[in-house]
Amino acid sequence: MLTPGSVTLNELEHIWREGGDIRLDPTARKGVRRSAEQVKAAALGDEAVYGVNTGFGKLASIRIAPDDTAALQRNLILSHCCGVGEETPDAIVRLMISLKLISLGRGASGVREELIDLLEAMLGKGVLPVVPAQGSVGASGDLAPLAHMAAVMIGEGQARYRGEVLSGAKALETAGLTPVVLGPKEGLALINGTQFSTAYALAGLFEARQAARTALVTCALSIDAAMASTAPLLEEIHTLRGQPGQIAAARVMRNLLEDSEIRQSHRTDDPRVQDPYCMRCQPQVVGAAMDMLDNAARMLEREANAATDNPLVLADEGVIVSGGNFHAEPVAFAADMIALAVSEIGAIAQRRIALLVDPTLSFDLPPFLAADPGLNSGLMIAEVTSAALMSENKHLANPCSTDSTPTSANQEDHVSMAAHGARRLMRMTANLFHILGIELFCAAEGVRFRAPLKTSAPLRAVIEVFNAEIKPLLQDRYLAPDLEASARLVRGDALLKAAGVNTSDWRACDDRSPSECP
Repeated sequence: MLTPGSVTLNELEHIWREGGDIRLDPTARKGVRRSAEQVKAAALGDEAVYGVNTGFGKLASIRIAPDDTAALQRNLILSHCCGVGEETPDAIVRLMISLKLISLGRGASGVREELIDLLEAMLGKGVLPVVPAQGSVGASGDLAPLAHMAAVMIGEGQARYRGEVLSGAKALETAGLTPVVLGPKEGLALINGTQFSTAYALAGLFEARQAARTALVTCALSIDAAMASTAPLLEEIHTLRGQPGQIAAARVMRNLLEDSEIRQSHRTDDPRVQDPYCMRCQPQVVGAAMDMLDNAARMLEREANAATDNPLVLADEGVIVSGGNFHAEPVAFAADMIALAVSEIGAIAQRRIALLVDPTLSFDLPPFLAADPGLNSGLMIAEVTSAALMSENKHLANPCSTDSTPTSANQEDHVSMAAHGARRLMRMTANLFHILGIELFCAAEGVRFRAPLKTSAPLRAVIEVFNAEIKPLLQDRYLAPDLEASARLVRGDALLKAAGVNTSDWRACDDRSPSECP
C-alpha cells in the first residue's frame, strides 16, 4: 500500500526485488477525483489549456475540438511509441509503473480513477508492457518509454504476461482486464514524467549500495590475505575527520578483523612502514562513496514521490498550470553521483587484486596466487579481467547530465539525458560485482596460503560460504564459471550475513533523519 508523497526507499526496493500486489492508499483517491473533474471542466470550456484542448510541444498553439480530445490523446500515445533497443527488464518496468501510480496519486495530474485501477490491476496480474530502453532524453518526461507503457493500457503495443509476449490487447484480455479510452489530458499525464529514468536510477542505487557494503567485507579479507596493517582503522583517526560514511566503514572493518590470528602475527617486527592506499584508505574511499549514495538516495526518494507531468492541476487554486517538473535534472545528477561512486569502489578494489597477485607487494604470497607458479598461472588473467572492467566503468562514469541537446524544434532546448545516465548504472554495477567477486576469490586464496594462521571468525564464515560455491584453486582450471559464481555471491546477502554485517546500518537515510545516519 503506497501513500503518495511519503513512499520510502525500502518500499521501492521491495517492489523492485519482490514485486507483489501494489495499490495506492485509498485516501489518495479524493485528490485524484478533484483534479479529474477540473480537467473535464477545462476540456468543455473556451479557454486554451495545454494538453487538454491543444496540440503538444511546438503544436501547442493549435486548438482541438471537444469531440476530438479522445483521438488527440490516443494519437499522442501511438505517435510517441518510438523506443528502440533492448527491452527494459521486467523488474524495472514494474518499478516504473509503481512510480507512475505514486505520481498520479498526488492528485495533480487530472486523470480518472479508471487509469489508477488499470495500472494497479496490471501490476497485480503481472501484465508488464514491453518497453524499449532507448529513446528518452529526460526532458519533456520519459516520453517514448512511458508511451510504450501507456500503449498497453489502450490495447496497443506489446506486453509480457506469464512469460509470453502478447499484443497489448491480448495480454489485457487474457488477464481479464479491459483497455481504457483516454480522456482529456490523460495520455499526456501518462507519458510526461521521470518514472522511467527514476526506476533505472533507483535500481542502480540499490545495487550500488549492496556493492559498497560487500566491498568492506572483501577489503577486510584482502587486508588479512596481504598481512596489511589494521592501524589505519583506528576509530580516533576517522572521528577526527568526521565524515559519517568513513566512520561507519572503519567501524565495520574493525569488527570484521578484530580476532584475526593473521592480524596479530605481524603487529611487531613487520619491516613495512605503511601499506599502499588501496589497503589503507578503504574507509575514506568507500565511506565517501556511501555518503554520495546517501545524497543520491535522498534526491531519488523525493523524485519518486513527486508529481512530474505537465500541465499540473492545482485543485486548491482552481487552475491548470504549465511548468517544467518533467525535466529530469535531479535524476541525471543523482545518476552521475551513483556512477562516480560505483567507479571508485571498483577502482580501489581492483588495486587490491593487483597487489595480491604481485609477489613484490603481497608479502610472500606466491605469484598470481598460483599453487605451483610457472606450471600454473593462477589468477593472473582474472586480475586482467578486473582491470578491463575497472577501465570500462571509468569510461562510463563520465557525466551524462552535462550533455544536453535541443529537441522538438527547439521547444525542448535543454534536456537532462537522465535516461541513459540511469540505464548505464546496471551495466556499471554488474561490472563492479564482477570486480568484487574477483577480489573475493583472490583474498580467499591469499588467506588459505597464510595457514596455519587463521583469519577472524566473521571472515572464516565468509570463506566457508565462498568455498561452498567455489573450490580452492589447487591447479589451473576453467575459471569463467567460478568468476560468475563469485560475482553472484557478492551481489547477494549471504556474505554479509555470514560476516555479521547488519545491512540495515547501511540503509542510512531511508527512514531516518540525516543526523541519525551512521
